[in-house]
Amino acid sequence: MRLHYLQHVPFEDLANIEVWARNKGHRISQTRFFANEPLPPVEAFDWLVVLGGPMNIYEEDRYPWLADEKRFIAQAVERKKVVLGICLGAQLLADVLGGKVVKNAHKEIGWFPVSLTGEGQRSAVTRNLPQRFPAFHWHGDTFHLPTGCERLAESEACANQAFAYQGRAVGLQF
Repeated sequence: MRLHYLQHVPFEDLANIEVWARNKGHRISQTRFFANEPLPPVEAFDWLVVLGGPMNIYEEDRYPWLADEKRFIAQAVERKKVVLGICLGAQLLADVLGGKVVKNAHKEIGWFPVSLTGEGQRSAVTRNLPQRFPAFHWHGDTFHLPTGCERLAESEACANQAFAYQGRAVGLQF
C-alpha cells in the first residue's frame, strides 16, 4: 500500500501511524505545506492521511495552500481513495464533502471523553473501540455533518467527533 500524508506544521506529524505503516511494509510519502512541498498526482497513493494544525480551514488568505489542499482532498474522495482526516484534516474532509465548518460553542483543549454513537457501535470503522474512551482534543471549530455521512462519535462539547463517508473516508475531530 502507498500512504501519502499532508502535514501542515512541523510539530504535528504522522506519529504512530508511521510506525504502523512501516511495520506493515507500506510505502510512505508526504507533502509538508510548511516546507512548500508540492502535492503529488492522486494516482501516486492508495491512502491519504490529512493531519491537524493550528490554522482554520477558512484562513486561505493566511494559508493560500488551503485552497489547493481542499481540491486535492476532493479529488482523492472522487477517485475512491481511502482518506483519514485528523482534527483540521477532519474539518477539511467535512468541508469538501459539503459540511459547513463553524466555530464551536466551546473550545475543546485537553483530555475529554468521546462516546460512540449507535452508528459508531455498528460501524466497521469504530465498532472495536470502547463505547466511551478518553481522547486528546485541541480545536475550537466544528462542522455540520455532510450529507451521506455516518456520525460515529460525539463528546459533551462537540456533537461531531468522528464520521465516515461511504466506508472509505473517515474524519476524526480528536
